[in-house]
Amino acid sequence: MAEWRIVDRVERDVLGEGTLWCARQNALYWVDILAPAINRLSLTDGRIDRWAMPEPVGWLVEREQGGFIAGLKSGFAALTVDPLSITPIADPEPHLPGSRMNDGKADVSGHIWCGTMDTAEENACGTLYRLAPDLSWQAMDRDYGVPNGPAFSGDGRWLYHSDTAQRTVYRFARDESGGITERVPFIRFEEADGYPDGMTVDAEDHLWIAHWGGGRISRFDTQGTLVRSIALPARQVTNVTFAGENLDRMFVTSATIGLTPHPEDGALFEVDAGVKGRPTPLFRG
Repeated sequence: MAEWRIVDRVERDVLGEGTLWCARQNALYWVDILAPAINRLSLTDGRIDRWAMPEPVGWLVEREQGGFIAGLKSGFAALTVDPLSITPIADPEPHLPGSRMNDGKADVSGHIWCGTMDTAEENACGTLYRLAPDLSWQAMDRDYGVPNGPAFSGDGRWLYHSDTAQRTVYRFARDESGGITERVPFIRFEEADGYPDGMTVDAEDHLWIAHWGGGRISRFDTQGTLVRSIALPARQVTNVTFAGENLDRMFVTSATIGLTPHPEDGALFEVDAGVKGRPTPLFRG
């Protein structure tokens, strides 16, 4: 195929995010945070399903036992689809009614890492949390404007996480307990680059980053050096993941929020990246 194609569907996402490859179902999930909704693309027959949500949803992580954990505006929740069922677990920020979850993923140890943010984007009150398999949670880092990522190196030594508002991707060393050391700036975006948004690591340990306001995705090596960019016609590119039986199909989300939308804005893209991704870790709780 060409370098990219738009996945044919009726809807365009307000704020497409949270891409998740589900091997059990041979399906790609992603969220529309502000619609709010959950989307599913079957790679078996191309069918797209969409479930309206009662509140903003930032991410989904698949559970080892089946179903999902979701990051909602009200906090962590257990979730299933077909039919839709939501069971609250915990709200880590009851003292911040204006905050919401934004992006999250599981690591290979079966913990979920996710960030919160001020919905109005006025205060840098966001926090990076870790949810353990016993459903306890812990604040791991603070003072984010718009947290995005996270992503993990293939050897488990590094966690990547960004503050989109600061145009900065940080790298954290992992300690023996699975926690993190202090954040260190790893990649800084210039104004012409837009803002770093969702991320994933490929099978060659290179980091792919979506450019909000930059109309592209980019690949960086383990030293943070840009090695490739793929331009997309959407202006607000938000998230990226690998999918498919061989993890050789890349999907990218985008958004229409704040725009007089073009037909490509808010679309879901399939991109020919020419590399493979890594299996999706499951939450062990």
